[in-house]
Amino acid sequence: MVTETALTLQNGATLHVYDTGPADGFPVVWHHGTPNIGAPPEPLFGAATRLGLRFVAYDRPGYGGSTPRPDRPVASAAFDVLALADALELDHYSVLGHSGGSPHALASAALHPDRVVAAVSIAGLAPFTVGGLEWFAGMYAGGQATLRAAAAGRAAKEAYEATEPPFDPQMFTPADHAALNGPWSWLNAVVGPAMQSGPAPLIDDDLAYVRPWGFDPADIRVPVLLLHGLHDRVVPATHSEWLAHHIPRAELRLTPDDGHLSILNHAESALEWIAART
Repeated sequence: MVTETALTLQNGATLHVYDTGPADGFPVVWHHGTPNIGAPPEPLFGAATRLGLRFVAYDRPGYGGSTPRPDRPVASAAFDVLALADALELDHYSVLGHSGGSPHALASAALHPDRVVAAVSIAGLAPFTVGGLEWFAGMYAGGQATLRAAAAGRAAKEAYEATEPPFDPQMFTPADHAALNGPWSWLNAVVGPAMQSGPAPLIDDDLAYVRPWGFDPADIRVPVLLLHGLHDRVVPATHSEWLAHHIPRAELRLTPDDGHLSILNHAESALEWIAART
């Protein structure tokens, strides 16, 4: 059972929140990818129950039922999560993000270490224009194009999205397609609703990724697990390798046969890693 509520923030904005319960489960705050709504990952509900964990989540601003917030930095997610946690009376929690959700999960780990006990980044991005990383290297062509447009500014990004770039199946590996048509077909249910109001929230996400995040991953002191598939064409594994080198307490797990979606087949092991630290 997933309970959905509208949380009113101090500035009057709405944050659409999801809670799977039970009240005595240790909270795992799910951070969704781009473009998704924030519904927590149904394929992991069974594992969460087995491990005594409780998924809570929210639609990032502009997605689903959450008020848009143009030009928000990645760091703003940490304060949205703090408001969510206070409203649900969660003293401590862990964070778990996939793809574009991963930087947002790391924001909480960096900025609220008194509340976050552990963080997991699955197929996540590294900060833009950092030393020691060729940020675009290994990305499929469409991914490079959309993020280069974001790097050129809002006007360029909006113009790019106005061309309605077609879906490129080459962004995913055969293992990704198998996951999307099998155990992770649930992803289809969170992409469509995310785009119902147009590309604005996706644009805000991409702009946030290529601007200063508002925190330094090197400041993260809580335990961090980084999962990444070596065949990822959306976010190359070199991003997690960079993060592992710069986050003091990071553990890196690279899988040789996975891409951007099939890496989620290992997400249950990430929940086990969280449970061992809570």
